[in-house]
Amino acid sequence: MAFLLVSFALSRIAAQSSDDVERYAEQGQQALTQGHYAEAEQAFEKLRQLQPGVAEVHANLGLIYFEERKYDQAVIALRQALKLKPSLQRSDTLLAISLSELSRYKEALPGLEKGFHNSKDADTTRMCGLQLLRAYEGLQRDNQAVQVALELNRSYPSDPEVLYQSGKIFGNSAFLAMERLVKVAPNSVWRHQAAAEADESQGSYDAAMAEYRQVLALDPNRPGVHYRVGRTLLARSHDKTSPEDVAAALAEFDQELQVDPSNANAAYEIGEIHRQAGRFEESQKFFALALKSYPDFEEAHTGLASVLISLKRPQDALVHLQKSVVLNPDDEVAWFRLAQVQRTLGNSSEQKKALAEFARLRQQFNQQKEVGPVFSPHDVTKQAVDPNVQ
Repeated sequence: MAFLLVSFALSRIAAQSSDDVERYAEQGQQALTQGHYAEAEQAFEKLRQLQPGVAEVHANLGLIYFEERKYDQAVIALRQALKLKPSLQRSDTLLAISLSELSRYKEALPGLEKGFHNSKDADTTRMCGLQLLRAYEGLQRDNQAVQVALELNRSYPSDPEVLYQSGKIFGNSAFLAMERLVKVAPNSVWRHQAAAEADESQGSYDAAMAEYRQVLALDPNRPGVHYRVGRTLLARSHDKTSPEDVAAALAEFDQELQVDPSNANAAYEIGEIHRQAGRFEESQKFFALALKSYPDFEEAHTGLASVLISLKRPQDALVHLQKSVVLNPDDEVAWFRLAQVQRTLGNSSEQKKALAEFARLRQQFNQQKEVGPVFSPHDVTKQAVDPNVQ
């Protein structure tokens, strides 16, 4: 709340001053500036008794109570300050935030909306926006909460608190939308697909496949569903080490290409299954098909390069790996394979550069691996470095 730590003018006090007033004013202002709130509270309480008609005294006292999380007392002091001097804008904002902290959302809304939409101070806008999320959610005004969350994300794209709070709003909005979907269309393909994706994300693979099968029963040629079944089978195969699931996934990806020949993800997964099985000619064909539909498919470039390395075609692999590191400079797999190719081609200086970048990214990965991502942005099987590589 540092943006609200302002020094209110005490000229009115000085003009009417006694020695006590001047002493308490100086002590209180200094303590407030230094963040010594208990000391500041004592001084401004004395000032309030001596000068009850000075708005700035009540405003500073409201600020102190707020910082001490004494929100009910802050509301009383700030309302008195505004009664005496309605032009105290920051007190108006602080009053709204205090009311929100007390869950008095209807009373807080006008001040929060004013602070969020009209303030020229970025910190005030941010804090009012965060409180608006809380107020709108408390009042079950979900659409307005989503709109504020979107605006906050645009204005503060790297702010951790904004990302966390807006993420909660988006998640709640999605949950409510799914609840409505279940009520209005319980037997629709959309309801079954939503249930399948939820089960898949939670690792309930058998339940997910049952829901996906319901979707296909209702709409046999629905694009993307065979692909999702294949991905679910692959995920289950990793849990159970099941070659049968891998074979079944391969068949699902092939069916997806029959429904939608341009599905680059399905082509990629087929290519990756063949690559891992050592069927390099078949793998090359499907990685190339993926890149035909999606030329900037970075994982497909890296996968195809691996196949070309295995086929003893390092010069062809080099082209794809150079493309990979341009598309995604943080892909350690692409840098590692690029180092392999440069070594094969005798480019020692380029090999060293690629290895250095790989080492940097691997160190970064090792530092962060204990805190895994909550959500994975990858919708295909990632290329991987040999786990024995340090």
